[in-house]
Amino acid sequence: MGGIGKGFASVLLTGVVMSILITSGCTEIVFDDSTRYETYPTSIEYTIRYGYNVSITGTGTYSIHFACDTPKVLLGGSPSVTLLYPSAYQETLFGENTRIIWDINGSSAGLYTLGMTASVVAQSFLVSDLSGVTALTPEQISSQYPRLVAQYCGAQSLDGIRYIDPDHSFIRNTASRIRNQSESTNAFVLAQALFVWLKQNTEYRIHESESVVQPAPETYTLRTGDCDDLSFLYISLCRSLGIPARFIRGYLIDSLGDSASAGPHAWVEVFVGGGIGYNGWMPVECAGVAGIQAEIHQNFGVENAFHLRLFVDEGSNESLDLSLSGISWMYSSSIAITADAFTEISEYSEVESKQLVITKNHQRSYE
Repeated sequence: MGGIGKGFASVLLTGVVMSILITSGCTEIVFDDSTRYETYPTSIEYTIRYGYNVSITGTGTYSIHFACDTPKVLLGGSPSVTLLYPSAYQETLFGENTRIIWDINGSSAGLYTLGMTASVVAQSFLVSDLSGVTALTPEQISSQYPRLVAQYCGAQSLDGIRYIDPDHSFIRNTASRIRNQSESTNAFVLAQALFVWLKQNTEYRIHESESVVQPAPETYTLRTGDCDDLSFLYISLCRSLGIPARFIRGYLIDSLGDSASAGPHAWVEVFVGGGIGYNGWMPVECAGVAGIQAEIHQNFGVENAFHLRLFVDEGSNESLDLSLSGISWMYSSSIAITADAFTEISEYSEVESKQLVITKNHQRSYE
């Protein structure tokens, strides 16, 4: 994964805003002491088509396995889904995820298009209060939500490698130092302090020479990574302080005027309780490239309309494996199989565009 889409580059902002209002043919100049960002789409509609084209040549036996996750958004309603190959599949649930799993067995040449088409209406989601005063402490989270702590505060491994590693000495020591420096026990404040450290000490960079995800300790040492890498490191930091955190895998939509494209993406959710976000969970985008204050305003507690969810982490090694696995097949030596991934966006429309506004009282809204 690793692409950065529209909405994550630095945008213009001012400490004192001059806005121009047109009222009854007159121009009124209004000053306030809020921070405003450039207008951008906060509600969009589109159709996405994604999956694999699988080509089989030769003669012999083969079996193909592909699990495709159905899309979802935080705001906007459930996408309407149509399967591209409505045979040899079953629908299963894994935690919060609905998966369509194809298991195809054959013995003749052919072409399969496996995947789905979905009509999506998405709206930007944000946590309005940047102070987080109602958030719980990690101790309160542990007492009131022990299941979440057990599920989302440990390490996660794949093939013996800890990709999420809250117990690594470098990560744990850094998280403890940030907690001491923040002089707070509020989980929201601590999560924001860890986010600031991530922004100040790492750089978003795609490692094109390798397709594998970096373990969190490696990203900590290199201080560079793509969206997966930075998300795993941030999750590890949060979990070190007893703040439940999980990764989200999906797509990031990039608008191109009247059209759009989509690329694989990953981001994070942290649980701070206190009625914040939805059911105490709050989205965090770790792969932004703006300044620190703009990053907090735009990406901490924000999941804008360009995010499309596919898979929500369940906190286990199995969950990590499922989230990173793709299509697979077995075949006899006389068979040749190729699989080409595709992601297509059509019927893209920007329904509503607004400014992100932050007041001096740390309240955030779209206007």
